Amino acid sequence: MIILGLILLILGFVLHISILWTIGIILLIVGAVLFILGRAGRAVGGRAHWF
Repeated sequence: MIILGLILLILGFVLHISILWTIGIILLIVGAVLFILGRAGRAVGGRAHWF
């Protein structure tokens, strides 16, 4: 999710499409929150590990 957010941020910036920029920021923030929760040892979405 973080990688997809970064890709959309770059595409939105290069192509000057604001909706891609906005979606990229949202995905980046959500991905970062999920990453931090996962690294803190909390179960995310009912699962302790994602394999």
